[in-house]
Amino acid sequence: MTPFGFTPPNGSDGPNGPDDGSRDGSGDHSGPEDFNEMLRAIQEQMREQFEKLGIPLEGLENMENMQFMSPENLTAMFSNMPGMPGFGLGPQAAANDPLPLATVRETAKKFVTAHGVAPLSTRDQSVVASAYEIAEIWLNEATTFPSALSPTHASAVNRADWVDLTIAGWHRDIAPLAQGLLEAMTDLLAQAGREQAQDQVQGMGEGEGEGSQIPLEAIGGLLRTFIGSMVATQLGQSVGSLAANVTGAHDAGLPILDPARPVLIPENIAAWAADLEIPQSEVFIYHALRESAVARLFAHNPWLVSYIQSTITEYGRGIRIDLDAIQRQAEEAMNNFDPSQPLNNQINLNVELNNGIFSPEESPQQKAALEKLETVLALIDGWSDDVVTTAAGDRIPNIEQLRETQRRRRASSTPAQQLFATLLGLEVSPRLTREASAFWKAIREEQSLDKRDGLWAGILPTAEDLKNPSAFISSTEIPDDLSGLL
Repeated sequence: MTPFGFTPPNGSDGPNGPDDGSRDGSGDHSGPEDFNEMLRAIQEQMREQFEKLGIPLEGLENMENMQFMSPENLTAMFSNMPGMPGFGLGPQAAANDPLPLATVRETAKKFVTAHGVAPLSTRDQSVVASAYEIAEIWLNEATTFPSALSPTHASAVNRADWVDLTIAGWHRDIAPLAQGLLEAMTDLLAQAGREQAQDQVQGMGEGEGEGSQIPLEAIGGLLRTFIGSMVATQLGQSVGSLAANVTGAHDAGLPILDPARPVLIPENIAAWAADLEIPQSEVFIYHALRESAVARLFAHNPWLVSYIQSTITEYGRGIRIDLDAIQRQAEEAMNNFDPSQPLNNQINLNVELNNGIFSPEESPQQKAALEKLETVLALIDGWSDDVVTTAAGDRIPNIEQLRETQRRRRASSTPAQQLFATLLGLEVSPRLTREASAFWKAIREEQSLDKRDGLWAGILPTAEDLKNPSAFISSTEIPDDLSGLL
């Protein structure tokens, strides 16, 4: 079978040359001239088919002896890309695993190692255990949701262990994005296939044969594998960066542990408080409160976990490939192709991809999904802020300074925000989080703590509802006397 379904040059009956029984001497067609002739034929077929997709391959004829098309260079170009598993996976493998978990894990581990990993000491474990012990008692008075602390699971981990602990959850939450990209690419190739078939029918009347066509399934298999690896690499990089900055498993506001439970990273908490003149015990209790509060919320509201995951899925389903962007950027990449610099070619191609060669168009459905996701993340963060403030009360003298530090951190470009921006195009507004915190506080003060927590079992407020908590409560209450509605 010839590479990617390309047909051999004229005069050859198959990949092994003419079927004349000769394998040596003058009958051997494996010499350099014949090899280059085959590569030139492949080049021409590539040009024809990629131009049918709207992607011109200008300048290829200037590449001496087609060395860039050698199996060695092609293999090196793709297999050396981060996470690229190679050509042999095909469409079925990509469909079975749209977001290669091994690639995510490997990339994340490399990044977290580069940041440095301090071992978890006995003292770290003791400090975290003491913080949890206090936090859990206080939270019992500040929320109706019971403890999610697990006696059988670690409640303190180092950065590397955090990656191992959370990687499956990240993969589960982000996989719909990769699937959406793959489906978008499938739709694009299906359209190109229909156009190709039409052109082929017309061409046969002009003497063209089927042998001049590259099976789009082969191209599709490569692209789908490539896209899956690209998204996996981006996610791995983000998770690796998060591991060096987040304070716990739920710091990003996403449900990434099953079952949900509080987990802190002592090394990162110490870095978080490095410039604060606040006793370490207060800092650790504050983060134990935040982590345990969100863990309680997820553990006892499984529908919320499903809601977040389905919203990400909605976004993924709305992905459409911007073909014009692909055409422009692919042309730029090919124009900058230097056959004498294979490593630079790889780097340049990666840059083009990261700059959006497969960037999706944003549909109305995606905008709606992003609004839902931004609102629910703000609601989670705002709720945990009110719960922690209620629990701490006068018990933590520096609670307001700790809250302000957390707000400033949220307002800056944190790794979690970079993750959302890179993979979802989502920027969670600090203003929305502040409004969510004020909303939950107003419900608790005007109604009750039970009423505040009970809202999680019903219809969640929209971003607009956050501005008027009283009106939202009125709209969700069922009047005692329903006679006026009959």
